[in-house]
Amino acid sequence: MTFSFDAYVTAALFDRNGQACFALGDGTVRFEGGATAQAHKGVALSACAHPSGEGVITGGDDGVVAWSRGEAVSEIAKVPGRWIESVAASPDSKLIAFAAGKELHVRDSADPAFSRVFVHETSVADVAFDPKGRRIATATYNGAWLWYARIAEQKPMVLKWAGSHVALAWSPDGKFLMSSMQENQLHGWRVADEKNLKMGGYPAKVKSLAFLYKGQMLATSGANGAVIWPFSGSAGPLGKQAAEIGFDESAMVNRVAATPVSNRVAAGLDDGRVWVCDLTDQKIDMLKAEKGPPISALAITADGKRVAWGDEEGGAGVFEVA
Repeated sequence: MTFSFDAYVTAALFDRNGQACFALGDGTVRFEGGATAQAHKGVALSACAHPSGEGVITGGDDGVVAWSRGEAVSEIAKVPGRWIESVAASPDSKLIAFAAGKELHVRDSADPAFSRVFVHETSVADVAFDPKGRRIATATYNGAWLWYARIAEQKPMVLKWAGSHVALAWSPDGKFLMSSMQENQLHGWRVADEKNLKMGGYPAKVKSLAFLYKGQMLATSGANGAVIWPFSGSAGPLGKQAAEIGFDESAMVNRVAATPVSNRVAAGLDDGRVWVCDLTDQKIDMLKAEKGPPISALAITADGKRVAWGDEEGGAGVFEVA
């Protein structure tokens, strides 16, 4: 199944029913079933699944955080004059978080009156909930800040590392926090003792990262193949070497998506191709072999049976994986 949306695909994701959803540069959210929601007056800059699993939360350059379900749109929050470049939600705590300039905002999907705002020294590039949804990490300049989501007055825990941090991922056990940087680097911390994990050697920026196989592996973009880091044991990747799957010297991996329990990983390339691989046998299944605009969005269902993709010029599709 393929689509032509004629707008940059910001994000691809699946709802709890396995339906593919796409957030677009024209401010709409498009659903696999054909429904269209006009979520923003400008561009949809970020997206995630709603904590309930129903519909999509998006952040826009109009300062709006919206919840789209089919053609229905509800406004969760509005911060005039700010771009909402990152949104996150936790199905466990039912909380929603988003970045607006130097501020981290928190809302409760079960309590419209609940609101928290945490201020940083510099702009927040990304937000991520820990596995239980109680703590939020923010990516900012020179490190990551950790906040308890519901506590109003607090001092954050600051994980320091020089440079601009742009995207975050928690390990499923909450022991490690990983950050991609503006430079061609991946960095991380063992949260308990703030031990730094220096993971360099990338030929390009790491735009995408995803844990798989119960957190025992981390897949990232930023190379000619999908880079797979081992995370088993208390030391995580310390002293271990990464593997590179699907190496192709003619292309770079732009996006990765992975299954949380099994060891299936998908990759979207900068030449428009999409593949999926089961790391048990490392066999590459080319889902989209024809080349085209760079892949900008990628998602895989938890069972690994469906993959959704979108590209920079509005092409999109959904594949059934054998």
